[in-house]
Amino acid sequence: MSDGRQSGPFVPTKDDYQQVYNHIAKLLEEHDEYDDGSYGPVLVRLGWHASGTYDAATGTGGSNGATMRFAPEGDHGANAGLKAARDFLEPVKQHFPWITYSDLWTLAAVAAIQEMQGPIVPWRPGRADRDVAFCTPDGRLPDGTKGQDHLRAIFGRMGFDDREIVALSGAHALGRCHTDRSGFSGPWTFSPTVVTNDYYKLLLEEKWGWKKWDGPKQFEDVKTKTLMMLPTDMALAKDKKFRPHVERYAKDNDAFFGEFSAVLTKLFELGVPFQSGEDARMSFKPAISE
Repeated sequence: MSDGRQSGPFVPTKDDYQQVYNHIAKLLEEHDEYDDGSYGPVLVRLGWHASGTYDAATGTGGSNGATMRFAPEGDHGANAGLKAARDFLEPVKQHFPWITYSDLWTLAAVAAIQEMQGPIVPWRPGRADRDVAFCTPDGRLPDGTKGQDHLRAIFGRMGFDDREIVALSGAHALGRCHTDRSGFSGPWTFSPTVVTNDYYKLLLEEKWGWKKWDGPKQFEDVKTKTLMMLPTDMALAKDKKFRPHVERYAKDNDAFFGEFSAVLTKLFELGVPFQSGEDARMSFKPAISE
């Protein structure tokens, strides 16, 4: 075990990172009391929100830094509820003190995707933790109440095109919204702890109507009234450039998995001054395949 070594400069290998992955996978299996039975979706959200602050024009934000540890960024409205994910990973950080928080958070998101039966997501280390001075301003993450122009502005700032925007939105196959966090309520799919292309299928195949309630504007499925979609989700089905990608992913889960994996790798690497090349990316063996 490498995590106990103290002497000399420790250079972790792929095997060391696989041990971290395995530890996270084990905790995911053991702690099934959260939400729909898994911390997986909130770990994906943590990796997503830590990375999605990137601004290509200024080179600021992104997964390098793990600045959500500090109050200004941790308290941003879009990050409500993510303390649960950060706290879940704290014992992992204590067990493997050599890994940075910013590498840990993105690696945990990869582990969560793979352990929820999603695609293999190549990942490489090289992120450094930074102090409070590097916290990003509020407003860099998507606002679910908006439409397609907002999506293009937010994701375009990070360097994503229309196809990548639709592929990344597939993360909404996972998890649910909470009234005490985003203000919205409910899951997007019937299997919120499994990575599937159901999000796209449901978006196209179900009838959606405005939810009659006192909360923010959101849609619910007319049939069961148990699923929800945000205005930003509906924008994908309505916009003539987004919709063909929605249709493609709804028809072909393999196409979705391939493009979802590639865009997640890109997302988790935003703003990181890697010392290594893309050939340093590693693929982890899922625990669920054992």
